[in-house]
Amino acid sequence: MSGHRFISTLLLALAFPALAVAGPRDELLTRYTSEARAADAGFSGFSAARGEALYRDRHAGGKPDTPACASCHANDPRKPGQTPTGKSIDPVAVSVSPNRYTDPAKVEKWFRRNCKEVLGRQCSPLEKGDWLTWMISQ
Repeated sequence: MSGHRFISTLLLALAFPALAVAGPRDELLTRYTSEARAADAGFSGFSAARGEALYRDRHAGGKPDTPACASCHANDPRKPGQTPTGKSIDPVAVSVSPNRYTDPAKVEKWFRRNCKEVLGRQCSPLEKGDWLTWMISQ
């Protein structure tokens, strides 16, 4: 590669770092976007506000001792939480738990388990994307 071409490539990579490599969270959001569009042709994107509401609102469909995500994960997602049995839970906000949501299999495992406990059902792709969007912003 000539010196000029190398410098041009380097400048492009520096100017557009997001284009270089999508991370695991981006890949999850892309997947949830595709699934949300398949479920609803009117899908218009994820919402951190809806993600926060999902986290904080009380839900009637799940277990009585876990009516909200905040029941175990603390009112502030940047703080540690605690299960009903007393086990400590690391913060769920990306700002204090930077490795959260980087293993898609783990993310799906915890969505399956926690959505069933709180909502009494599996989370929709829209709910997963909203949750992740909010947690990335925290």
